[in-house]
Amino acid sequence: MEKFTLRRNVLASAILAAAASTTPQALFAAEEGAIEEVTVVGSRISRNSEFENATPIQVMDRESIEKSGYTNLQQLFEKNPAAGNGTFSTRGNNQDSTANGAAAVSLRGMGADATLVLVNGRRVAISAFAEGITTNFVDINSVPLAAVERVEVLKDGASAIYGSDAVAGVVNLVLRKDFEGTEVSMDYGSADGYDEQSFSAVWGINGENSNFTVIFDHHKNSRLASTERSGLGTANQSGNGGLDLRSGRGYPGSFILPGATKTIEDPNCPEDRIKVTDNGNVCVYDYGPWTLLTPEAERTGLIMLGHKQLNEDIEFFSEIAVQHNTSVAQGAPTPLDADAGLYVLADHPNNPFGEDVDIAFYRTVDAGARQWDIETDNLRGVFGLRGSIADWDWETSIQRSRSESEQTGNKSQGWVRTDLLQEQINAGNYNPFGGVQNPDSVIDAITTNLVRQGKSDLTSYNFSINGDLFDTSNGTIAMAAGLEYREEKASDIPDDQFQRGLIFGTESVSASASRDISSAYVEVAIPLPAKFDLTLAARYDDYSDFGSTTNPMAKLLWTATEQLSLRASWGTGFRAPSLAQIGLGDSQESKFLTDYYGCEANGIDIKDCTKLDYTIIYSQNPDLEAEESESFNIGAVYEPIENLRLSLDYWNITQEGKIDDIPYTGIYSLHCNDQDSTVCRRNEPLAGQSLGQLQSLLSSYTNIGEQDVSGVDLSAVYSGLELAGGELNLRLDYSYLTEFERVELNLNGDALMTHDLAGKYEYPQHRWNATADWNFDTFGISALLSYIGEFEDTPNIYGNLDYGDNAYRTVDSFLTLGIQARYTGFENMVLSLGADNVFDEEPPFAIGNQDGDLYGYVQSQHDPRGRFIYGKMTYSF
Repeated sequence: MEKFTLRRNVLASAILAAAASTTPQALFAAEEGAIEEVTVVGSRISRNSEFENATPIQVMDRESIEKSGYTNLQQLFEKNPAAGNGTFSTRGNNQDSTANGAAAVSLRGMGADATLVLVNGRRVAISAFAEGITTNFVDINSVPLAAVERVEVLKDGASAIYGSDAVAGVVNLVLRKDFEGTEVSMDYGSADGYDEQSFSAVWGINGENSNFTVIFDHHKNSRLASTERSGLGTANQSGNGGLDLRSGRGYPGSFILPGATKTIEDPNCPEDRIKVTDNGNVCVYDYGPWTLLTPEAERTGLIMLGHKQLNEDIEFFSEIAVQHNTSVAQGAPTPLDADAGLYVLADHPNNPFGEDVDIAFYRTVDAGARQWDIETDNLRGVFGLRGSIADWDWETSIQRSRSESEQTGNKSQGWVRTDLLQEQINAGNYNPFGGVQNPDSVIDAITTNLVRQGKSDLTSYNFSINGDLFDTSNGTIAMAAGLEYREEKASDIPDDQFQRGLIFGTESVSASASRDISSAYVEVAIPLPAKFDLTLAARYDDYSDFGSTTNPMAKLLWTATEQLSLRASWGTGFRAPSLAQIGLGDSQESKFLTDYYGCEANGIDIKDCTKLDYTIIYSQNPDLEAEESESFNIGAVYEPIENLRLSLDYWNITQEGKIDDIPYTGIYSLHCNDQDSTVCRRNEPLAGQSLGQLQSLLSSYTNIGEQDVSGVDLSAVYSGLELAGGELNLRLDYSYLTEFERVELNLNGDALMTHDLAGKYEYPQHRWNATADWNFDTFGISALLSYIGEFEDTPNIYGNLDYGDNAYRTVDSFLTLGIQARYTGFENMVLSLGADNVFDEEPPFAIGNQDGDLYGYVQSQHDPRGRFIYGKMTYSF
């Protein structure tokens, strides 16, 4: 970590802007006063304020966070131009294979697992539940916003400094400390059908050479259902120009009669819901109205920070943080197909066919939506000593960090067991015909209680030193070095009823792994002639599972004139296989797929073959290797006139051996034309058929992908402009994605192909934020324009996104305006009133990827919340 001694009469944000400028909302809040020491991500060598960093850094301080109106870190990163695809939030996160209730940031769109998140410069435990089965990440919602002093974003690879995961960059959350007095803050905000409320308190006391600070935070938000936003509450978007992705697991259902060659829909299925498949007719069901745009959530956290000077040279410090989060997840009622093995005898009192039938497709809508209650407890403790010996600073610490999550569903939350359902059908109590509501007593007899448990542990030991080596004619050569050891464990254990195959149509995840890592690093800063500064760094990491890796880095800064600085950096990086990947058990995920082999074999024209949701079952690959990367950045910082600062950077990141799942489309192409395949599993063919109903595909993960990503970042800052008796500060942050080449298997799974994703689905080339902040006496007003550029609406071809040469419709750009007014005329009090998305802009329509995005908008890019109005009061005493 890099320590700067900042003189308060030099604006902290302007100093950091020389290293790429602050975040879009950082608005130059420093005042004159005593010397203050801060820690900025990107280096471990202590330097004074005269030294500028050679890597691009964004910083958002406490004051600018409050002006932004954000209530959590999730909102902050969603609008950051440096973030991209892979940044996810609680929005739409309602699947069993995801980390419900959590949120993560993905710098440069390279994935949440390619961005390292630190708290006070230290790693913390990953989320107990992985995202998308195997993406481990740090849940940014586990750190309350009230506890954050500033957010630092290093927009450059940094494995030589921090080790694994720092491929696309590093996010460092710096906590408030050395607080004296008491501060209480309350806020409330609402959009149509949705509200948020927060309360926080900070208390601190100074003793003789010591401080103790306590931070309490509570946040709660209501649920926002998809049906509360126009056009988003249906899986049938054909009326809007999209696709009809209603499920074949219907209500009423579809059945197989003895000796039949095709499935047949329930006699009570409405005509407009009858669809043709490769195995006959099905009665489709619209599960869209069951989805949640934002689930209900509540987060409560307590952080205690302290330090005590033991003697003239040694200080003791500690951090203790606890947080309890609750959230919910909801999916449509249980979908069933022939693989569940359900049947109805001829003598069932409600059987309209008068003979034994098998249930081909059905959905227990009468049992209600499948719902999860999620509780997560995070605990982190850091204890250490720091001091100095012979002008060398040293620090040693131990940290324990843990995240535990429990996901439960009870009998009233729609969890149907197939064996209990069959018992009630055999007894004549449950009627699976006609889409009727069965009695509550029968529903109680077929449902069960479930629990999913996840746990993540991190134990780390650290020792570091930094200081000056010797003086030269060009300045002092400085060095930092350190040793680290950590142990990581993670487990995700589904309910035993999943393992026994009694819960059907619901994705489940299983994983368990542990490892230990030993690391050593060194960093040297060398002043050169002609105002050049060179920094060299290297790090060695030894993993108990995949082996060892060494990663170097070089940074060069040239202060050409007082107005112009040029910078460049280069380094290699890596991402170790995630614990979820190396310890993966059989895990399931639902994907939409067209069974064109089955259609062709059974005489159905492929144009009439309905796309349905099928189960992909993933298992571990013990031979996974670490992903390797290389990054470089070249840029300039220019001050053409007083108070105007411009920065321009070109960056490139290449990632090889990327761990990807083997495309299920390729597995389908290679194996699903074989009825006896053990990889592509089918039911027994009906009479006269050569291929039975498709049920599931087996897949895994492998080091096969590559990514080559580059872009340009531009920042313009003008501060201190006198306007109407007040002071106006202006800022523009713009990011342009020039290239995002990805190498992956083709649709057939038999060859590699390269796609340039820039401008394609979920990869807008243009993102920018423009901020204005005007202050006059006791009044202030801020405005933020946030822009996400247009991109291609890429349809899903046979279950895989088509990034080829074909041109499709465009998803329009999305521009929103946020405004906040502040008043400080009351003693010790700040009152704020603001609105996000002032003009209530709706997210642009998208056909979607037929996976998470199939409700008419792109949830990873666009917020459907609408106009959000809020008020806040902060009182200090």
